[in-house]
Amino acid sequence: MIAIYARQSLDKQDSISIETQIETCRYEAHGGEIAVYQDKGFSGKNMNRPDFERLLDDIKNGQIETVIVYKLDRISRSVLDFSKLMELFGEHHVEFVSCSEKFDTSNAMGRAMLNIAIVFAQLERETIQARVTDAYYSRSHKGFYMGGRLPMGFKLEKTIMDGIHTSKYVPDPVEMNVVQMIFESYAKPGASLGGILRELVEMGYARTRAGAPWQTGRISEILRNPVYVKADLDIYNFFMAEGTKIINPPEDFIGMNGCFLYTGIDGDGKKKQYDLRNRELVIAPHEGVIDSDIWLTCRRKLMKNRQCATTRGGRRSWLTGKIKCAKCGYAYQVTISSSGRRRYFQCTGARMSIKCKGAGHTIYADELEDYIYSRMKEEMKNLEYLSDEKENQKSSNCSKYELRLTELDQEADALMDRLAAANDTLFDYINKRIETIEQEKRDIRRKINEETSKNKATELNRITDFIEKWSELDIHDKQSVVDVLIARIEIGEGTLEIFWNI
Repeated sequence: MIAIYARQSLDKQDSISIETQIETCRYEAHGGEIAVYQDKGFSGKNMNRPDFERLLDDIKNGQIETVIVYKLDRISRSVLDFSKLMELFGEHHVEFVSCSEKFDTSNAMGRAMLNIAIVFAQLERETIQARVTDAYYSRSHKGFYMGGRLPMGFKLEKTIMDGIHTSKYVPDPVEMNVVQMIFESYAKPGASLGGILRELVEMGYARTRAGAPWQTGRISEILRNPVYVKADLDIYNFFMAEGTKIINPPEDFIGMNGCFLYTGIDGDGKKKQYDLRNRELVIAPHEGVIDSDIWLTCRRKLMKNRQCATTRGGRRSWLTGKIKCAKCGYAYQVTISSSGRRRYFQCTGARMSIKCKGAGHTIYADELEDYIYSRMKEEMKNLEYLSDEKENQKSSNCSKYELRLTELDQEADALMDRLAAANDTLFDYINKRIETIEQEKRDIRRKINEETSKNKATELNRITDFIEKWSELDIHDKQSVVDVLIARIEIGEGTLEIFWNI
């Protein structure tokens, strides 16, 4: 029996239709019993095609004597796959006919020419793929809308960029209110993803745009996405420090537009939620919505929570991970009595037979938590600037200083690159210039510290609210507050010292 195989990946005006391929192959068959196999909408880069797999099964069952195709690349565009097919055809004594190339596979020369042709077919496919990839990254680097799932809070609006019709994001008022609430809530000390999830349900937003129930993973995805941020120099410096390839120069980060984050042409294609290396950041044409300080607070909080994932002991006390032994340096861990009624902290150095002589190997957790809570309340009351401070906006001077820091860093990097090929005179000049740059950077950092210290009161005001509502917080929220206030607690022989972050 003669098998005619036809394939068409896309239904385009300049492509050969399935019907035309079959009709041409029938002419080459010169009569006889014919079975037609056709796959529409499938690529030739592999052999995962339903009718093609049925054809192979019929060949293996001895039902096919000849396979006819309109053109060589209709059956395969892979050298490896085509080589396997030729082996299968030879094993089952199947003749192969290509209407366009007119190959005779009954002799060695014909088989050699066939292999050469398939090499060029694969080269054509890979060249097309490379052009498509280059076009994708070229357009993405210019901020064009590249498709994909529309982020919550946005809708699409038709626009023209560089003379090309495309789309851009515009805020959806209702959805964007929810997004802003998520960012503002999570940026507060003590806030957790679980708490925001409960808040969404209480507000009547029990389901996402797609109709699925809200989950903490979906909330985290929104908080990580730079599409919402007003991209300024703080955003530029954050992604630069994370190893991200930034397409736009620093002067484009003026605090107006959002960003697109792509995998990058050199990336491995895997979805990376936290690793920003080998990714590409591009200024988007739409306006940002979330202030950079709020976005960065949320992003860094997510990164810290991931690095310091709560262990089993963390569910037993909100002080877990904060208490160290002053003698051996090992952490205190929470242990529960055999009756399950009491919790107490033990030095792990003593438990692991290191012969630690630290104090109080059976410190009751309830008593220690009450004491630390009272100390936190006292510490907050001692801060005079916690009265009725109003939230200050980020100083415009800081943005000016940070831009200058970025410019100085770039100049220093360029000078360092020239050192290797510099003569003595140029070497001396570069060294002196770098010293001048470093001094200017130190002066700028001092000025930034003076500016930012003015805004410290706002954050502490928020913490005070959480301290007052301590009994209403869950253990994860309490841990978040303690992370802000306390660096570590050291317990020695009859001593307890708190190292504060504030």
